[in-house]
Amino acid sequence: MIGLLGRKKGMGAIYDVNGIQTPVTVIEAGPCPVVQTKPEDTKGRTSVQLGFESTGDKNMTKAKLGHLKKANQKPLRFLREFKDVDGNPDVGDILKVDVFNPGDLVDITGISKGRGFTGVIKRYGFNQPPMTHGTHESYRGGGSIGAASYPARVWPGLKMAGRMGGENVTVKNLTVIKIDLEKGLLVVKGAVPGAAGGLVVIRKND
Repeated sequence: MIGLLGRKKGMGAIYDVNGIQTPVTVIEAGPCPVVQTKPEDTKGRTSVQLGFESTGDKNMTKAKLGHLKKANQKPLRFLREFKDVDGNPDVGDILKVDVFNPGDLVDITGISKGRGFTGVIKRYGFNQPPMTHGTHESYRGGGSIGAASYPARVWPGLKMAGRMGGENVTVKNLTVIKIDLEKGLLVVKGAVPGAAGGLVVIRKND
């Protein structure tokens, strides 16, 4: 499985010869040096650890600095592991956006935008109660959350108001539209989780 780390730059649109619009997301992908290679696990899968985005020593722990120094790498802000990477790269190799080709399908993981504390209508898509016919006080509430004498409590996992967003979200099978090796840009069809500037993990869907 081929993978890269990157940052979401933003969304846009491209048009074909017939004027049909296609929404796209532009990602600054790589370069990602190989920091560590790992032997086969119990399932027979090898893995590599990739780094992304240079940073300063003051932003790193001593353990992480020592780990990177062993790989002869400068301080890197992000480290992620990828299973079964094609080509068996060695420590020190640099993976760039050209590991993908137009037409490839990729899975992209990012942290969704945090929406703060929200109600059940926004969080789970509940229907709004009637505005008349006896409704008063609660116009955006979730309604009854349980019976009276039995079970005499609220069942665990019940959909209720709470914090929304700020979670790892993966969107699968996004098509690579084009790559720009010179600028290190990857253009994929559709939307990608997270805000502009957020970290994303891109994996080729084999």
